[in-house]
Amino acid sequence: MHRIFVYGSLLRGQANHGLLADSRYVGPAETPPRYTLVDLGEFPGLLAGGSTAVAGEVYEVSAATLARLDALEEHPHVYERRPIVLASGEPAEAYLLHAHRRRGAPEIRTGCWPETAPAGAQP
Repeated sequence: MHRIFVYGSLLRGQANHGLLADSRYVGPAETPPRYTLVDLGEFPGLLAGGSTAVAGEVYEVSAATLARLDALEEHPHVYERRPIVLASGEPAEAYLLHAHRRRGAPEIRTGCWPETAPAGAQP
C-alpha cells in the first residue's frame, strides 16, 4: 500500500475522486509551509518551494490505483510523484507539478483548493 497526499481534483467531492473508490481514507492532512499551490483552472498544481501549508487528504492506495493515479497525473512528465513529509511528521507521496509547467498560473495563498474545499479537506 502507498500513502498518497491529494490536494485537488482527487479530494472528496471533486471530479476525480472516484479513482480512489477502493482506497482507504486516512484523514485530513496538511503539508509544512514549504510549498506553493497554483491554480491551473480545473485543478491545482503543487510546487516544491515556497511558504504555503497546503491542505488535503491522505489515502492508502493499492498498486493498481497508484498506476491509475500516475496515468491521470501524467507521471513523470507533467507531475512527478515524490515522497514528502506532512506537517504531522508522517511520510506520504504527492504529485508535484514540474515548475516549468506553471506558466504564470496564480498562487493560491490559502493553500486550499478549491477555495471552498469540501468538508474534511482542511485539517
